[in-house]
Amino acid sequence: MAFRRKNKVVPFRSAGELDMMAAAGAIVGQALVAVRDAAKAGVSTLELDAVAEAVIRDAGAVPSFKGYHGFPGSICSSVNDRVVHGIPSASDVLADGDLVSIDCGAILDGWHGDSAWTFGVGQIIEADRLLSEATRLSMEAGIAAMLPDSRLTDISHAIELGTYAAEELHGRKYGIVDGYGGHAIGTEMHMEPFLPNEGAPGKGPRLVVGSVLAIEPMLTLGTTQTRTLGDDWTVVTTDGSRAAHWEHSVAVTEDGPRILTLRPE
Repeated sequence: MAFRRKNKVVPFRSAGELDMMAAAGAIVGQALVAVRDAAKAGVSTLELDAVAEAVIRDAGAVPSFKGYHGFPGSICSSVNDRVVHGIPSASDVLADGDLVSIDCGAILDGWHGDSAWTFGVGQIIEADRLLSEATRLSMEAGIAAMLPDSRLTDISHAIELGTYAAEELHGRKYGIVDGYGGHAIGTEMHMEPFLPNEGAPGKGPRLVVGSVLAIEPMLTLGTTQTRTLGDDWTVVTTDGSRAAHWEHSVAVTEDGPRILTLRPE
């Protein structure tokens, strides 16, 4: 989800506010690691949802996804050809070889953290491992471009170039999911501006010290096109190809990009 409006500057936060966002983000990181550790064959995505919610609430935070526009879960659990917004379900049971994307958010003292990653259950095929790696590399390219005086689409272009670099490294093509991307974040989860995952550089609002964006590329092993299932949430690839999703909330600082959703080792 994202919103489009012309702003001259990407929303920015004070150093103290960034610390508060980092505290919320650290809880998200803890929840993601706990979910990954619990993701075994035979475990349902609803059970993973319960794991994430417990970590978030035990830390004194609130799951930002739960109830958001009616979404029923504390995580989005998107398995195999599901790209984003998968609804956790007792009937959605993981199996060895599944590729799982988990998106998670938390609110602490009014500030949001939002992060996602993709991992395999048991032994996964090499193509799926490389897909997840390519998506991570694309995200990291976008993070590296989070510098003062960059323009919004400089980040988009960096993500796109990161995807092309991964394609060259892996010797195969990846689909950049059309129509989805990142967003500004702060006292709300989804804030303007929308951040595309591809495009020409040098356009859009300027980044300044304290600007925060959730950078979240989504790549597939095939198509760039998606459709939404009958639950009005789950987004899947139109050709059934597998998808991966990586995300960090990142701030611009004078000392370089600051990841606000760090995960414990």
